Amino acid sequence: MIDVFLERGFDRPLESQLVSSLSLAAQPCFDLHRIHWQESLLARDGRRLVCHFVAPDTESARIGLRQAGADVSSLWGGRVYDAPELKATDLANVNVMVERHFAAPVTFEAIQALEDAGSACLHNHQVRFLRTFFSLDRQRMCCLYHAPDAESVRLAQRQAGMPVTRTWAFQRVAPAADSTPQP
Repeated sequence: MIDVFLERGFDRPLESQLVSSLSLAAQPCFDLHRIHWQESLLARDGRRLVCHFVAPDTESARIGLRQAGADVSSLWGGRVYDAPELKATDLANVNVMVERHFAAPVTFEAIQALEDAGSACLHNHQVRFLRTFFSLDRQRMCCLYHAPDAESVRLAQRQAGMPVTRTWAFQRVAPAADSTPQP
């Protein structure tokens, strides 16, 4: 099983209830292709969405999501990296995402070293790194933070000299704990 991520942008805002209901309606396709919805991160303005799934492989996720009616043009396989001191309860506090795109493949360790070197900048802006989604092609990364707001993360990232494509505040939409089996 691997982690699979779907990125979407929308002209008209979505609401969290719609994201949840669409994911639940897709459950028969998910079951058929052994796709487990982990969470969706919906921008506060409802115009961006990153969904996290666990599936046997990227192609199974692509087939199942397409059959469920999703646009899979920005679907990618990746790995999840958690902050070393992360507690399960910390993930309830994630609220800001930083997207990073790279022209050439990078290593997670290289980007983490930059972030570690700039840790004082994060601390000064009350920004705490919690989790990263890192693409298998090593050219895309989504980093999740707990912070007072997206601007605090933007400032901390700029001061630390981190590569940033986009920064946005989000709300987490997840399946009910007892309704979706975990892999």
